[in-house]
Amino acid sequence: MRIDKWLWAARFFKTRSQASDAIAGGHIRLNGERSKAGKVIRVGDTLTIARGKLTYEVVVRALDDRRGPATEAQALYAETADSVRERERMIAFLKATALPDNRPPGARGRPSKRDRRQIDQLRGR
Repeated sequence: MRIDKWLWAARFFKTRSQASDAIAGGHIRLNGERSKAGKVIRVGDTLTIARGKLTYEVVVRALDDRRGPATEAQALYAETADSVRERERMIAFLKATALPDNRPPGARGRPSKRDRRQIDQLRGR
């Protein structure tokens, strides 16, 4: 079975083209090596999937070219214990380093209309 089809059926990507783009971009590794979207995978192969800042390491348990419910998709793979632990650590790190929502005005990026009026008033315009 093709890697891109399996990633789509296992619900790691919403479309096959997204899965193919991730494979072409080097975000998917089959048994530790880069591969192409048409590469054939077998039961027992290990896939390393990098999605944003999170990385999944899964072992292929079954093959299915049909995209079914999430419960069926989860039966297609088993995530390694190290992968789960590392992903949970990364999620905790990202939450701890995220900026709080109660930042002062002006620290949120682009000024709002109110902020812009206050800036104009300070500059004497």
